[in-house]
Amino acid sequence: MPAAKTNNLEELFLTELKDMYDAEKQLVKELPKLAKKASNPGLRTGIQDHLEQTKGHVVRIENVFDLLGAKHQGKKCTGIQGILKEGSETLAEAGEDGVRDAALIASAQKVEHYEIASYGALCAWAKLLGYADAAKLLHKTLEEEKAADEKLSSLAEGSVNAQAA
Repeated sequence: MPAAKTNNLEELFLTELKDMYDAEKQLVKELPKLAKKASNPGLRTGIQDHLEQTKGHVVRIENVFDLLGAKHQGKKCTGIQGILKEGSETLAEAGEDGVRDAALIASAQKVEHYEIASYGALCAWAKLLGYADAAKLLHKTLEEEKAADEKLSSLAEGSVNAQAA
């Protein structure tokens, strides 16, 4: 049976929110594994810190569901699933610690960019739909994702990529 059609922005907003709920839950499971694979102490700490933030993102989405009177329900996020699978394959092929750390950062940034795009759309839609409180919650997460991406770039450019070279 084909999936039901999305007929308006409110339905699209809720579908994307469910998608990101699942994405964040997938990340809560995956980040501890990635932290163990990092040899660079700053990278390991950064991943562990982001895990705690990600747990907060799950709670924030649950708060948005509550504001909308919607069930806390995810929709399988195949985008994050694919990015995580690709990252695992890349890490499995990386032999040296420095190369693995560089691969970890690249994989993590792919996740961050996916999240930035998704939360950016959710923020815009929430504002348009008049969900001011939801927009504020989602914007906080968007800003945290952007900050995480900047930290990863800083680590890569500051030491990790040079160690990989």
